Amino acid sequence: MLYDFHTHTFLSDGVLSPIELIRRCIVNGYSALGISDHVSASTLERVIREVSLDAELAARYWNFRVLVGVELTHVPAASIAELAERAKELGADHVVVHGESPVEPVEPGTNLAAACCPAVDILAHPGLLTTDEAAAAAETGVLIEVTSKDGHSLGNGRVVRVCREAGARMIVNSDSHLPGHILTPEFARRVALAAGLTEAELPEVLEQNPLTLLRRCSKP
Repeated sequence: MLYDFHTHTFLSDGVLSPIELIRRCIVNGYSALGISDHVSASTLERVIREVSLDAELAARYWNFRVLVGVELTHVPAASIAELAERAKELGADHVVVHGESPVEPVEPGTNLAAACCPAVDILAHPGLLTTDEAAAAAETGVLIEVTSKDGHSLGNGRVVRVCREAGARMIVNSDSHLPGHILTPEFARRVALAAGLTEAELPEVLEQNPLTLLRRCSKP
């Protein structure tokens, strides 16, 4: 099984169209995919609408599940709850928040705002994650990302340690922008182990937590 809910297309800063990304992920052995292009208030509606069309195409002809999502990126921390709720109203299956990566100037407070928001599903690459932020995520059910993306992955070791201490649930994602970023089952395993997860923890992080997210995002 292979799941990845944080990927990008040319609708933001990736290089592939949504349907080509979907096709390449199917070939790489994905069980389900989440597309979550970078958005803010100005692009929410357009991105959700356009990705939805290719997600429907993949479901109809390839019987493949695509979650239509967004990544709220460099938005004001105080606006996260409002924008996440708006994304869900517009039809987004899941909402990712661009966390306080060690390699980008994300506004301080973004991690905590995302972790406290029930409309957020994944806090991506949160960098210097704190115990309070992880505890808030554990309370709300927000998944904390262990990422394979270069630069952002510098925080992985800390993320695993703090999440383990606070009881927050983790998930492995690629933050894919290029064809070479797309995961394989073996590489997802290696990313998890390199971040400090144990073999015993892999089934929860690589399978159980993704399946929980899929169930949460299932439309009635």
